[in-house]
Amino acid sequence: MNKTLYMIGLVAVMALVTYLIRLIPFICFKKKIKSKFIKSLLFYIPYAVLTAMTIPSIFFVTGNLTSGIVGAVVALGASLTKRSLLVVAVLAVVAVLICDGILLLI
Repeated sequence: MNKTLYMIGLVAVMALVTYLIRLIPFICFKKKIKSKFIKSLLFYIPYAVLTAMTIPSIFFVTGNLTSGIVGAVVALGASLTKRSLLVVAVLAVVAVLICDGILLLI
């Protein structure tokens, strides 16, 4: 199969899936949701999904669990001291780079 045609097909399938994910709630929930439980559940789902996708990559993206833990601890400490998201990310990256550099020397 032609590589360009294959890529166009992949993009079309991804667009369709993305569209359906956004359309299905409108089809299923025609009336306003009144249940406080359902509202709170739907409110926290994006945070839970983001956490589930982020946490494993924090620890395993470098291939070294130690540097992942150091980066996570530094990021947690910086965020608890009310630093901005950019500062937290930069500090975590620098901590991981320093930890990986030290581990390479050992």
